[in-house]
Amino acid sequence: MVASSTPQPLLRMEGITKSFGNVQVLHGVDLEVGRGEVLGLLGENGAGKSTLLNILNGVLQRDTGAIHLDGEPVEFAGPKQAQDAGLAFIHQELSVLPYLTVAENIFIGRLPRRKGAPWLVDWAACYRQAGEILERLAVKIDPRTIVGRLGTAEQELVEIAKALSMNARIITMDEPTASLTEAEIERLFTLMRALKADGVSVLYVSHRLHEVAEICDRATILRDGKIVNTVDAKTTSSHTLATMMVGRELSELFPKTEHERGRETLRVSNLSTVKLKDVSLSAHQGEILGIAGLVGSGRTELARAIFGADPITAGEIFVEGEKVTVDSPGTAIRHGIGLVPEDRKLQGAVLSMSNAHNISLACMSKVSRLGQLDRGAEKQAAKKLVADLQVFPPRAEQETGRLSGGNQQKVVLAKWLFAGSKILIVDEPTRGVDVGARAAIHGLLNDLAGQGATIIIISSDLPEVMGMSDRILVMHEGRISGELARKDFSEEAIVMYASGLEPIKEGSNA
Repeated sequence: MVASSTPQPLLRMEGITKSFGNVQVLHGVDLEVGRGEVLGLLGENGAGKSTLLNILNGVLQRDTGAIHLDGEPVEFAGPKQAQDAGLAFIHQELSVLPYLTVAENIFIGRLPRRKGAPWLVDWAACYRQAGEILERLAVKIDPRTIVGRLGTAEQELVEIAKALSMNARIITMDEPTASLTEAEIERLFTLMRALKADGVSVLYVSHRLHEVAEICDRATILRDGKIVNTVDAKTTSSHTLATMMVGRELSELFPKTEHERGRETLRVSNLSTVKLKDVSLSAHQGEILGIAGLVGSGRTELARAIFGADPITAGEIFVEGEKVTVDSPGTAIRHGIGLVPEDRKLQGAVLSMSNAHNISLACMSKVSRLGQLDRGAEKQAAKKLVADLQVFPPRAEQETGRLSGGNQQKVVLAKWLFAGSKILIVDEPTRGVDVGARAAIHGLLNDLAGQGATIIIISSDLPEVMGMSDRILVMHEGRISGELARKDFSEEAIVMYASGLEPIKEGSNA
């Protein structure tokens, strides 16, 4: 156990317990964060991280235990009290208000008031102060911009700007890099180092273990509601962290095996949309084709166009050598194309519905008779799939929204297995998924390729796209800017192509 770097930590949580009904989710958790420290909090989905963080930030009340801030006991009856005490919480699910401006989001509930007329908002001060915070983040966003017009990555930075505006002493960041590009991640890490130098502490939650080694000082591992260990993040390998998180030895995270590449199953020729420009590609039976690129490069738009979700303005699509018209997701499904979207909560599953209903959504004809849903047949099919994919809990009638992120992703994959998709496009397959579920999803995709399916993986995680793919196409500003065979994979080459540049060839004098 590695102790906090300061004699008296800024934050100490002692003996924290929490139960929901008869289920105890936290068992006497002790946690310390030093002043000016970045502490990684690691654990599988369901380990208790969210519950612990919600207790710290006043969202939930603990059953037993104590919280000390700067050596003094504190009680937070709600989030406002925690904020007033200097705690800020940046959630994985963004909480921005899309119809308000960037400045209004940053100062929500705390808008500057005019001197002598406190009932009026001082808009000039509001925009000026918001601009100063954004400048500190090196973010070039007009404070008057409506947040709903921004991309996910920019909205994430608005959330971080809001936390900075509170002059927080402890900032909790839950998966803050999930939607950020490599450049934006480095900008965030630079900011975090500056915060550390100012004495601000950060509780950092991430499933990207390589980030933990880069930015965290120590890492505390939570499993089944208990602290397993606290270790030096700089000297502890990702493999060791993963093993402590899941409580067992993990097989290789990217279980890549070579499959014989079969016939061409998909060809896209000179495809254009509002976002895409003359994109051509091919994919084959038994192949895992990776697509990389910066956020906004057109990766997701390409997936949506092939799936019929976005209109095509020019170009052709061929499936099994036959030219097809894909003008809607329904026609794509009929041609054997499936899409696991990047946002499983909004686009991949209906969280209020059962696993069985979600699994049958893309092909209800298989469990219908004379236009009537056969609930018995639907449940039977779902029971087999949730068992085969090791969804936990393995219940067909379970509400999908009550599952962890990794299990929700398995349900979305099960939907396309049930539909019999021969061409499966998977956009950000493991975003926000813990290391154990990540390995299971990678294994499943690899198995599907081995069974003859064509898999297209879109990922911002370079180790993932390199570890899983047979070939990688890189996109830049709506075009394919480069192609790499597996023997030529390197992060440098991908980043160069993603930036619109040619990689420097080995032996070149460039």
